[in-house]
Amino acid sequence: MTTVAWWNCSAGIAGDMALASLIDAGADVDEVVAGLEGLPVTGWHIEVAKTTRAGLAATQLRVDVDPASDLTERNWGTVRAIIDQAPLLPERARTRAQGVFARLATAEGRLHGLPPEEVHFHEVGGLDAIVDVVGTCLALESLGIGSVRSGPVAVGTGTVRGSHGLLPNPAPAVVELLVGAPVRGADREEELTTPTGAALLAALAESFGPLPQMKITSGGYGAGSRDLDGTANVLQVVIGDLGTESTAQAPLHHDLVVLEANVDDVTGEVLAHTVGALMGAGALDAWLVPVVAKKGRPAHVVTVLAEPGAVARLATVLTQETGTLGFREHLVTRSALARQLLEVEVSGERVRVKAGLYHLKAEHDDCVRAAAHLGLPLSEVARQAEQAARARLTPVA
Repeated sequence: MTTVAWWNCSAGIAGDMALASLIDAGADVDEVVAGLEGLPVTGWHIEVAKTTRAGLAATQLRVDVDPASDLTERNWGTVRAIIDQAPLLPERARTRAQGVFARLATAEGRLHGLPPEEVHFHEVGGLDAIVDVVGTCLALESLGIGSVRSGPVAVGTGTVRGSHGLLPNPAPAVVELLVGAPVRGADREEELTTPTGAALLAALAESFGPLPQMKITSGGYGAGSRDLDGTANVLQVVIGDLGTESTAQAPLHHDLVVLEANVDDVTGEVLAHTVGALMGAGALDAWLVPVVAKKGRPAHVVTVLAEPGAVARLATVLTQETGTLGFREHLVTRSALARQLLEVEVSGERVRVKAGLYHLKAEHDDCVRAAAHLGLPLSEVARQAEQAARARLTPVA
């Protein structure tokens, strides 16, 4: 079973509302605060209180920030380092938080004609936004949420005030972040959905639509900062258990980072070692492509696919092993189908098999080890392992 959180954004979404809704649904406040206290920043304090909106009980969250401790701007690299340096963050919470700010950097970069790495965050780089985003990811972890979904997103009209003056409402960053998502305009000159809220949806929501079929376990309401006439200004979250059959064929979208470097003075042996070192340091994938570089020199492009939280570590490995003086860095979105890792036995030797929707693949290293121990051809070990895994996946009539 997968535990899912579905946000009802009929009154919009903001970072504080997202975190408050999850706390109202049962996320452990002490656990969230403990994780936040591991961030290498000070000068913030969370206040959680009960309130009502249009007669509905809800949780309101406020992040008080000491102006002397906050910066007016932070770029994506600075925020990424803050999140990466928090030692007690669960890895999934870290990855989710990095993904949210990666989406923000990409959106702002497109709007301002800049690479994401050169974007300077304004309001969304403040301590309150960092606490909202990381806190939301910690609250999802506290509730054991494996999948995030959302209904259509409400946005207002008129104008909103940004760091450079008045902007159209919904804000340009909100529009950029919600490309592909269903939105609903409300005839209210209110900022119903903020860039931080839109970024949470863009990075975390696997799909948009009505409440999925689930067994509901809890619900919560995160209050907006003010009352709205005729509307409960709350973000509703519904938590429940989702059967695996309903999500098996839906690809999961992840924000990742690609690092690339051109090298023309490194031997093949060193390059092979570099790929292994990158994989050992946590790269999702690493590969080499031969090219012809400037002045007709034979060269290679070293490419690394990484989670945002692993970029700093992998960049160090890349530069140390190849001696490159620079590398390119850009964001990508990967769509991944559901898969599982099965462990089977081949004549007493354990072999792991990766099983996707349409294909089985025995793990190469396990097959090599088993083949050596059993004195069998590598292809035969792989065949038997995949056959055993297929038998486990096929229902018995």
